[in-house]
Amino acid sequence: MTKKTFIIAEAGANHNRDFDIAKKLIDSAVDAKCDAVKFQTYSSETLYVKNTPDFAGYKNINKLIKDIELPRHWQKDLKLYCDDEGIEFMSTPFDEKAVDELYEIGVKRLKIAGFEATDPRIVKYAALTQLPLIITAGIGVDTKMVQRICTWVSDSRSIDSCDLTFLHGNNAYPTPFEDINLSTMSKIRDLKLPVDVGISDHTRGILVPPVAVALGATVVEKHFTLSRKMDGPDHPFAIEPDELNLMVEHIREIEKTLGVKDGVYTKSESEGFIKARRSVVSSCEIKKGDILTASNITTKRPFFEDNIPAVDYYNMIGKVAKKDISPDSPLNHGDV
Repeated sequence: MTKKTFIIAEAGANHNRDFDIAKKLIDSAVDAKCDAVKFQTYSSETLYVKNTPDFAGYKNINKLIKDIELPRHWQKDLKLYCDDEGIEFMSTPFDEKAVDELYEIGVKRLKIAGFEATDPRIVKYAALTQLPLIITAGIGVDTKMVQRICTWVSDSRSIDSCDLTFLHGNNAYPTPFEDINLSTMSKIRDLKLPVDVGISDHTRGILVPPVAVALGATVVEKHFTLSRKMDGPDHPFAIEPDELNLMVEHIREIEKTLGVKDGVYTKSESEGFIKARRSVVSSCEIKKGDILTASNITTKRPFFEDNIPAVDYYNMIGKVAKKDISPDSPLNHGDV
């Protein structure tokens, strides 16, 4: 049976430092039947150096980050709210204190962001918790770096026994479709490491995650918001609640398509549609004792249990009719 995709609804900073909005984001993730809802735990002082210059269209980075920080005293209450609503609470730690805080409130796993994946200090500290890790193999991460990250994790625990997932991702916001490069997931799998592979998707819309699942992604992470019209850096490229619902539905439908056929017929085929196959059929009147030839037999639908299947057409050539057969009649096994 196909492994169920673990779907993470990435709330990120889209709470706008409003606790009620954060709860509504959780409600939306629950309504969409996601497996987890994820926030981000960082502080501007430990994320960027002072007076970081503008880049990538972002201005006054330090103030921007300060304005969208998750108030850390929310974390326990958000987790309790998630527990009550039956969805897993997650948050990405961006410093050691965040790792400690999340571990102390009892999160089930930790997520390392793409920009932090190449920092052994962060990766090793998170690995020390012994919690399952999900790491975005994003900007600056190729297959060699994936292997290096695995060695960092293995410094803290046996990689053969740990739960480690790499999410292929592109750290442009939004990511152009031509830059998502989904086939990179197969390159990570080809390393034959004891890891799972998924997708952290920043493209617009909901096309990419279901396609990634069809290509073998076991974890999907996708930014969402209550409305793309809200102020904030991550709202414009995020999907809205109705899209989140539809994305999850599509992923679950894709999962159903990934089975391997067991036997000649599927259940749905065996419920009547077998009869739509072809049989060997008389193309004219055949008398008892006539030899069957390409001139007096052909193949047509339908096929019933006693009929000679079309697959045996050439085996019937040269056989002798045991009885009279009227034109346009399926041949039965007792007829020749």
